[in-house]
Amino acid sequence: MVGLRPTSPHAPAARLSRTAAILAALLVAGLSAAPAAHAGMFDDDEARRQIADLRAESRARLDKLEAANRAQLELSNQLDNLKSDVAQLRGQVEMLTYELQQAQQRQKDFYLDLDTRLRKFEPQAQSGGDAPAAGGDAPAAQAPAKPAANPQAEAKEYEAALTLFKGGKYKEAANAFDAFGRAHAQSDFAPSAQFWLGNSFYAQRDCKKAIAAEQVVLSKWPDHAKAPDALLTIANCQQELGDAKGARQSLERLAAKYPDSRAAQSAKDRLKK
Repeated sequence: MVGLRPTSPHAPAARLSRTAAILAALLVAGLSAAPAAHAGMFDDDEARRQIADLRAESRARLDKLEAANRAQLELSNQLDNLKSDVAQLRGQVEMLTYELQQAQQRQKDFYLDLDTRLRKFEPQAQSGGDAPAAGGDAPAAQAPAKPAANPQAEAKEYEAALTLFKGGKYKEAANAFDAFGRAHAQSDFAPSAQFWLGNSFYAQRDCKKAIAAEQVVLSKWPDHAKAPDALLTIANCQQELGDAKGARQSLERLAAKYPDSRAAQSAKDRLKK
């Protein structure tokens, strides 16, 4: 008969001790693992916060860049608009300059055409301008009035001065017309030469001399065909000198004194504006 191993009276206590030791070890391990898990969770929250901060900072920078781009685009549009406006203004100035030049050319052509037509009557005035005065000895008294008059030479000299004006040589033309007036004060061409002297000054933008020259036409030959045009030139010069009141008075005088002249029609049109 096989004998049974005797059971130690301390066996249950030993097992309980081992079980308690195991539980204690597990408890210690659990307690030590909890802070690590908590630390891991804390690290994740901090990372997410930093990522959120970076995203917010990046968004702010992008917003600033977009605002700067919009401002630069708006400035570029404004510059383009300014360039367009400047181009339009430059075009308008060029157009006004061209129209002014054309108006001056038309005025010069008008005066030249008028001068050509009026010259047809000047020789007739010359032949009839030396009418004898009352009395039988009138021819003898008037004989020395124009002893050296040479109508052909005067016409040639006058035409030479007028050619200078047509060619745009206004300074030379002024000298030529002035010399003609001094040498041939009694010539039938004298009123026209004096008129063109004033226009030669006007073409040089010397309005003061132009006014003085045209005033001579009005004072010496108020009934001459060029008197209305002389008065119109005076009005133009006054306007350019900034004397709007004087220019208007000259235009009114022109319209009243020479109502049937072409210069008067121009004056009336300007007075309506």
